[in-house]
Amino acid sequence: MMGQEWVGSLLLMVAAFVLGSIPFAYLAGRLRGIDIRQHGSGNVGATNAFRVLGAPLGALVLLCDASKGALAAWWGLAQGELIAVLMGLAAILGHTFSPFMRFKGGKGVASAAGVFLLLAPDVMGVTVVLFLASVLLTRYVSVGSMLASVTLPALMVWWDKPFPYQIVAVVTGAFVFYRHIPNLQRLLAGQENPIRRK
Repeated sequence: MMGQEWVGSLLLMVAAFVLGSIPFAYLAGRLRGIDIRQHGSGNVGATNAFRVLGAPLGALVLLCDASKGALAAWWGLAQGELIAVLMGLAAILGHTFSPFMRFKGGKGVASAAGVFLLLAPDVMGVTVVLFLASVLLTRYVSVGSMLASVTLPALMVWWDKPFPYQIVAVVTGAFVFYRHIPNLQRLLAGQENPIRRK
């Protein structure tokens, strides 16, 4: 019976990966006749969607990418906290390594925000405030994302959230920070693109 349960959980995680793989930034670009991979940073995520497609479509992409993570985690909650966070992680990985985009994708920030906004809204609320404050002060989204990748797991541990949440928050934070290493290198070289007011 336990074996059947784990097979079922594995299938749910595969489904969450596929859900996370839906490339909303690419699809939004196609609405404008644009291949977003050929513009801006070339990244298939919400930040590049804002940069290339403008605020309305960028906001829609952000909402859809966050919803993928939240839906995956919500779907898994019926199976317990561990399955919920694993399904959320699967959605984040699907977003980052989308088979529809030749296993490329976004950096996972929006999908991760959706996962933890559902599971730990207090922690995610503080993390979002710090993210926005750092972006407004520095005008670099990458700075906010890297700060959030450290803040989120630290607060999960500090506020003694369920252990599976803590572990997956640490893994997710490390993964998001790793995905931003090229941004960090550009920041240090003075070559990172800041947000420009229009």
